[in-house]
Amino acid sequence: MTLARSRHDYDEDDVRVRPGRRGSRPRTRRRPAHESAAAGFVTAVDRGRYRCLVDGHQVTAMRARELGRKGVVVGDRVALVGDISGEPDALARIVRVEPRRSALRRTADDTDPFERIVVANADRLVIVTALADPEPRPRMIDRCLVAAHDAGMAPLLCLTKADLAAPGDLLAVYAPLEVPSTVTRRGEDPAELRKLLAGQVSVLVGHSGVGKSTLVNALVPEASRAVSQVNAVTGRGRHTSSSAIALELPDGGWIIDTPGVRSFGLAHVPPDGLVAAFPELAEGAVHCPPNCDHLQPDCALDNWVAQGHASPGRLDSLRRLLAGRDEDPAG
Repeated sequence: MTLARSRHDYDEDDVRVRPGRRGSRPRTRRRPAHESAAAGFVTAVDRGRYRCLVDGHQVTAMRARELGRKGVVVGDRVALVGDISGEPDALARIVRVEPRRSALRRTADDTDPFERIVVANADRLVIVTALADPEPRPRMIDRCLVAAHDAGMAPLLCLTKADLAAPGDLLAVYAPLEVPSTVTRRGEDPAELRKLLAGQVSVLVGHSGVGKSTLVNALVPEASRAVSQVNAVTGRGRHTSSSAIALELPDGGWIIDTPGVRSFGLAHVPPDGLVAAFPELAEGAVHCPPNCDHLQPDCALDNWVAQGHASPGRLDSLRRLLAGRDEDPAG
């Protein structure tokens, strides 16, 4: 009589032995499922430690070995086991990263094959640009718009320091893209921005000194983010935010403040990914010659626009974004 095999019985197919290493213990293929793991939201990352919101309180955690090389970033939804009390000496383990619904990526430059995830699961990318001190850099804005489309995030253009310069000219440049925008002034409450961010997870991106930390302090007064001045000659300032951090908004939702960036590489975004962000042009792109970069005279999009299928402004905007990939990532 053959006995039914218990789920705890093993044979040689259930184990793996690492070759070339004497004394290596067989490892089972089965891994803990951690069905009872607590759900958490990563709010900060600092030198291998992760701050996670679990049931309304902050928990410090480390990555479990079974995660392998899978990274954990601010905005991730994770599963935790161990001590989730939140006490000063408590340390939990992140055993699982839940599937991401969005991921903002960038590379060091346009030739870097290694992309990095900046934040996960954000709904909106807030592109923060000063109108003066430092001067606005449209190419940087274009690159952030590309990244937002690639990540499946809704872009929002936030122009700061309108008390130093008028926003009209810069807004006109981006009017064909139909990107939502808001304008703020130093010393004034950003009420319109607060309303646009309510109930969403939004990430703020921009050069150092454009006013991100000032906005964060106005939106979340208890945040107390450091603020510094930018050199009037070079337009550069030190990174007052050294790492990304998620902060809960009083009216609901989250904002993720990120360190100031000097470049935003787009090596991970193919040209077709840009065209897909313009549906009325993507249909006409099927008539282009093979490997068309949409910047040459034989591009079919010129005729497509001439026939009235899309506006010239939208084509100009697409080509500005495409051309921006080959320019200085610092904008």
